[in-house]
Amino acid sequence: MAVTDEAIEKIKGMIVSGALRPGDRLPKESELAADLGLSRNSLREAVRALSLIRILDVRQGDGTYVTSLDPQLLLEALSFVVDFHRDDTVLEFLAVRRILEPAATAQASTRISDAELDRLQEQLDALGQEPSVEELVACDLEFHRGIVQSSGNSVLCSLLDGLSGPTTRARVWRGLTQEDAVSRTLHEHRAILAALRDRDAEAARSWATVHIASVEQWLRSTL
Repeated sequence: MAVTDEAIEKIKGMIVSGALRPGDRLPKESELAADLGLSRNSLREAVRALSLIRILDVRQGDGTYVTSLDPQLLLEALSFVVDFHRDDTVLEFLAVRRILEPAATAQASTRISDAELDRLQEQLDALGQEPSVEELVACDLEFHRGIVQSSGNSVLCSLLDGLSGPTTRARVWRGLTQEDAVSRTLHEHRAILAALRDRDAEAARSWATVHIASVEQWLRSTL
């Protein structure tokens, strides 16, 4: 094991064991290096790596702290990683969305507030019947984010937020090239919203599946 990897594992072990808890300040660099049997350089590299993935927070002049370890914070790294996807993996990202997002939509049906439903309705109404593709895709992202947030599962919300990036370009491409893509998307959004208003979890799940699968099916036919 590389020296830096060993240092990362030792700090991770302290956090997992509870020796360091969310919000705790790490001991001084010299003390921690001696306690863990590490060089100060390897410890410094480990701290830098762990701060990049939001495990540690380095505050200049104040020290290094364990972050809140909140799932939404930790999963920010996922968004960074998936930005490096290859075009030929977009179908795989869509397939993952098709598994997770309908479940989140069904879960939201019993939790989403009337105020949030009204906000989503206003958002759809503001688009009109013939929005630009860019406006539609921006609305699509915000529409689904609002629903998933209402599921009450912050991990699921963060995962889907991270996965939405690679599929955005596919949705724009579809909107520009498929004749009825805009009208179909608007229809599916309204159907999802109607199912949520009815508190019908299975209808919400089904329409969310149809919505994502239609993009997936179109993309598969064009590749």
